[in-house]
Amino acid sequence: MQFTPEELQQLIQSSRRPLWLANLDLSGANLAGADLQRAHALRTNLSSADLSRANLSGANLSYADLSGANLAGAVLKSANLAGANLSGANLGQADLGNADLRWANLAGATLDDANLNDINCSEANLSQASLVAARLRRANLAEANLSGSDLGQADMSGAILREADLQGARLAGTNLEGVDLEFTLMPDGTVAE
Repeated sequence: MQFTPEELQQLIQSSRRPLWLANLDLSGANLAGADLQRAHALRTNLSSADLSRANLSGANLSYADLSGANLAGAVLKSANLAGANLSGANLGQADLGNADLRWANLAGATLDDANLNDINCSEANLSQASLVAARLRRANLAEANLSGSDLGQADMSGAILREADLQGARLAGTNLEGVDLEFTLMPDGTVAE
């Protein structure tokens, strides 16, 4: 199903909630500032869409394609992004507190100054991602690929990094207090015990 930009805006501005947007092609759509709380958008193509400052709290975006999307300043609290493709997406200053990002692809994504507290990012791909000054307190990053990522000034206190790949990652000024690093591949290629 396809929407014209006008039809999409009418749907978003309608009182229908939650919105059902599953399996749609919304690539390149302008959804900046849209209220998409609890929207059902699983497997939806939102590649290169503008979702900056959009409210997607509680939304189901599992297996959605958000590659190259602009999610700067978006609210994604408790959103389901399991298996989603967020490669190259801009999530700077976004609020992803308590979101589910298991198996998600965030390769090359920008997450600078984002709230990632209490997220589940186990087995996710965050290689080459920028997480400068991100808040990752109590985040589950078990078995995640963080190789080549920039975690400078990030707060990772209490995070789980068990069996994660940090090879080549930058950790300058990163708070690692209370982090579970068991069997983690460290930036210098050694394995933490």
